Order: sequence, then C-alpha cells, then structure tokens
Amino acid sequence: MESMDGIRIDKWLWAARFFKTRSISQKACELGRIEANGTEAKPSRDVKVGDMLRIKNEGGEFTVEVLVVSEMRGSAAVAQTMYRETEASRAARAKVAEERKLMPQFEAFRDGKPSKRDRRDLGKLRGRY
Repeated sequence: MESMDGIRIDKWLWAARFFKTRSISQKACELGRIEANGTEAKPSRDVKVGDMLRIKNEGGEFTVEVLVVSEMRGSAAVAQTMYRETEASRAARAKVAEERKLMPQFEAFRDGKPSKRDRRDLGKLRGRY
C-alpha cells in the first residue's frame, strides 16, 4: 500500500471495496450518495488521510474515517484496514438490519394455477372444509 497526498475518491471507494467496480463507485458519486467532510463529492475529488466520508450503498449507510490512501485493490481484510467506521455508523446499520429482520416476509406469488394443496388451503380459508 503506497501512501500519497491524495487519490480520486472513486478509485479509493473501489479499492476499499465499498463498490464492486470503479464505474459503480463513479456513478454513486454522481448520484450524490457519497459525502466527503460534509459536502457532496464528485468522482474526481481527492481523498486524503483523515477525511470523513459518508457512503450509501447496498450494504447500508457508512460513516468512515480514511486511514490509508491507496488505489491498489486488495483482499477484503486489507481493504478494511484502509478506513475506520464510526461507532454511531455501526450502531445505525445494526439497528436497520434488526428492523429488516422484524419486517413480515411475504411469500412470492407462484406462476400458473394453484396446486391441489393451495386449493385446499383456499377452501379452508373460505370455510368450505
């Protein structure tokens, strides 16, 4: 891992494994899902050690401090050493995950006509059996 003054934020997000590809991290910046030190970040903005980033992706919303600046994409274990997530961010993501677990799950509708078992269940529901 080389340490430089700054690196493009889209490259850093990709190297730190917040996004699968660099083009996806670029798109996230353009859509305003990335904030650096409280301001919306464009893909070409430089990231420096000590910057605070707010990142919204499929995994949730992260608030992280940049510890290492590198454009080398390594393993997940190496990527996690590039930043430190704040305790508040970790707690908020855990809360969202818990709420998602408590939400009722609905069975997807099946294609085609109901099976014999489905027809029996419908009959019981309608009080025919």
